[in-house]
Amino acid sequence: PMYIFLAVLAATDLGLCVAIAPKMLAIFWFGSCSMAFDACLTQLFFIHALQGMESGILLAMAFDRYVAICNPLRHTSILTPFFLVQLVLMVAIRATVLVGILPILLKRLQLFQSVVIVHSYCEHMAVVKLAAEDVHINKSYGLFVAFAILGFDMIFVFISYILIFQAVFHLPQKEARLKAFNTCTAHIFVFLEFYILAFFSFFSHRFGHVSPYVHILLSTIYLLVPPALNPIVYGVKT
Repeated sequence: PMYIFLAVLAATDLGLCVAIAPKMLAIFWFGSCSMAFDACLTQLFFIHALQGMESGILLAMAFDRYVAICNPLRHTSILTPFFLVQLVLMVAIRATVLVGILPILLKRLQLFQSVVIVHSYCEHMAVVKLAAEDVHINKSYGLFVAFAILGFDMIFVFISYILIFQAVFHLPQKEARLKAFNTCTAHIFVFLEFYILAFFSFFSHRFGHVSPYVHILLSTIYLLVPPALNPIVYGVKT
């Protein structure tokens, strides 16, 4: 099952790079800074939907580690191919449905105080801040989506690892404990890398007073560095 999740994670990372990199390179190389509003909304949808899928896959991988360590004899009977397909489809549908409403809400906006996004890609809050009309619905729904996906997933990943650590500390042999921990290190690294950058970007955009240049740099790192590091981390571990 872990290799199936890794394949989906790799496909998600690839999709994220395809959604961001071409326009970003066009901006840096050719100075092509303009983009149609519909194209911006399309990029926004794919970026946030793929982020939501990546978060869901990390939760699924945490569940896989939980079953493998806490209930190893039933691992193959619980994580059957059919169950894995259902899980991946649920993750994809959740991200698509919840994120799909964001561009619809943005499309209804008619008045903008500026058409220049202080970003190298179309990000939801960056577009919302340009509006010259009431955007409380957009901001509230954006918060709901963030906590319904990232917040929900992070809580359950933490719960999974609390149960995993409890099971590992009850193992009688030190070698068995180290072996169990070793199977989780790659996932823990990728999980922390993804969520720390995600929540810093999220909260600084809404509540912080971070310099725009710092925020742009960190947001770009958040979207492009994890897809580059994930194959290295899991390649070394496997």
